Amino acid sequence: MAENLHLQDDPIERYEEILEHGDEDRQQLAVWIDNAVKGTGNLVMWANLLLVLAIVSQVALRYLLNQNYPKLDEIQWHFYGLVTMIGISYALVTDSHVRVDVLHMQLSRRARRIIEVIGILTLLVPFIYLMIDQGYDYFYESWRVSERSDSPTGLPARWALKAVIPLSFVLLAAAALARLIHDTHALLAGPAEERAGKSLRLVIWALVGFAIVATALTFLVETTEEKLVIAMFLTFIALLFTGFPVAWTLAGVGVAYCGLAYLFDNGMMHWTGLEETLTGLDYLTLGAVVNRVYATMSNAVLVALPMFIFMGLMLDESGVAERLMGAMQRLFGTVRGGLAITVTMIGIILAASTGIIGASVVLLGVLSLPSMMEQKYSPALAAGVVSASGTLGILIPPSIMLVIMADQMALSVGDLFMAAVFPGVIIGALYLTYIFVIALIKRDVAPVPAGAKRPDWAAVKDVLIAVLPTLGLILAVLGSIFAGLTTPTEASGVGALGATLLALGYRKLTLAKLVNVLKATFNTTAYIFAIFLGATVFSYVLRELGGDALIEEMIQGTGFGPEGTVFMILFIVFLLGFVLDWIEITLIVLPLMRPIVNGLGLDIPGFGAIDEPALVWFVILVAVTLQTSFLTPPVGFALFYLKGVCPPEIRLGHIYKGIIPFVLLQLTGLMFVYLWPALATWLPSVAY
Repeated sequence: MAENLHLQDDPIERYEEILEHGDEDRQQLAVWIDNAVKGTGNLVMWANLLLVLAIVSQVALRYLLNQNYPKLDEIQWHFYGLVTMIGISYALVTDSHVRVDVLHMQLSRRARRIIEVIGILTLLVPFIYLMIDQGYDYFYESWRVSERSDSPTGLPARWALKAVIPLSFVLLAAAALARLIHDTHALLAGPAEERAGKSLRLVIWALVGFAIVATALTFLVETTEEKLVIAMFLTFIALLFTGFPVAWTLAGVGVAYCGLAYLFDNGMMHWTGLEETLTGLDYLTLGAVVNRVYATMSNAVLVALPMFIFMGLMLDESGVAERLMGAMQRLFGTVRGGLAITVTMIGIILAASTGIIGASVVLLGVLSLPSMMEQKYSPALAAGVVSASGTLGILIPPSIMLVIMADQMALSVGDLFMAAVFPGVIIGALYLTYIFVIALIKRDVAPVPAGAKRPDWAAVKDVLIAVLPTLGLILAVLGSIFAGLTTPTEASGVGALGATLLALGYRKLTLAKLVNVLKATFNTTAYIFAIFLGATVFSYVLRELGGDALIEEMIQGTGFGPEGTVFMILFIVFLLGFVLDWIEITLIVLPLMRPIVNGLGLDIPGFGAIDEPALVWFVILVAVTLQTSFLTPPVGFALFYLKGVCPPEIRLGHIYKGIIPFVLLQLTGLMFVYLWPALATWLPSVAY
């Protein structure tokens, strides 16, 4: 660009012009990188359709031709690995990663940019370097020996999938560079409007508060390793409130504490007054997480994750909820609280077919809140009903949370799906009972709409026409799992195809909507997988520091007995749900509980058919507890989703007030399962 500049007499002006044109070049480079990453993502996301076809073909070949092809199994998780690894950079350029927005949303745009620049340089860049460097070595060794499938009839060139690890992180590095260029330019030459909002002092004071708490808590333990464990966990929670993406906060804190442990191991931290450690952590040992990343990429259980997400999003696009809302509203029109009952019943049906909390809450809110306000419903009740009904999908199968829990706890996905049926239905029934009773006691909170007509057979017919196709899809998915006809992964592919056919049958599926579903599936799967990556690094370092032993010792040292210990763990999970998302708790905290629960000697009925009934019961208890994390402030994601679509008369105070009774109802359902474990273990035992 310099040779095209106009010559000027003033060297200062000439220098400023050179800087300006150089800045334009950098901006163009950032835009080019963004477009390249998005273009790559827009191409790779179509692999989700190929994944559906591969799964459905596998099922068809087995039942129609009595043939089984191991290559099809491996093709499935090759597609899954490709989609998830490429997706993490796509999610970065589209800003789709999960953040804790409690403080972040109050900051000025300039303050957010400063946090992002610092976060990328200190948390994300070290992680990217680790994964490119160690990932390349991992791939090269596989290529050097021409590694192929473990199965004689499997796919050759196993190294090709392993090459995705370093390549995807090179793409992530490019995406991070583009973000740095955009943010740096805005910080230097951004408009004055970017300064509107609170400054970084809000975050700094919050971090100082966490530092004081962390320092105080470290005095409760003796060894240096235990102090590092406590400091590591509190550092993670503190940095979450800066608003930097959860996935990269996990990864960055893990890498940082690995380096800190290395310094303590080698006697470089005597000035702290703490003893040396023997953790064995260093750069090469941390490189072992690359193998764990590959294991996650090639996990056949997790292949169900994008398929259930695709199924739920496609059902939302099919217009099923709109049909159900119109038909059921006619059926319950003369019942006091009928619209709230309708929303809850649709929430239960959507939960058994989608499991996507954000989509369910937004859809129910858009469809019902304007009508509720028009019918003079209490704003608090309306907000509570919508947000609570939308969260049922995280518990009622097919649930993506249960898929991840099964993977983390080495349990059968089918067992967990069946174990969650009764608890999910019980909580849904508690919601319906509460709405019916409160509408009778307080007649002004849910009045009968003026001019409502009594239901007739035509209304019943409309409900059946609206609900039967959806119930048929649910039966095809869950019924095939419960009957042992398909694995959960195979059922997820069948469900994705069924939802697509349903959208076609309702004439709602267009190319634009298909692209929207694929993009949303791509993004959602990517940010969940990114948290998997971050949690892999974090939990590896935490374990090497002795975190699992410390937690086990602390919990077993309470002396509460087996049932009391389980109750205490659930209470801790409930409290963590106020500040952490279910994904972090599932990936970091839940696996640490497995040896503790196994060592309690709980006498939970397995009816002679379940291998580990105590673990199944415990996981369902945690799942019910984590459902509350969507409703409890400050990190209740359902509340944020709802606030985005609320009519202006529903304020944040109404939302907080409205969710209180539903959180109590969820805890009531939890108590039922706690007192009667057979509610979770009986159905899995009779299914086989």
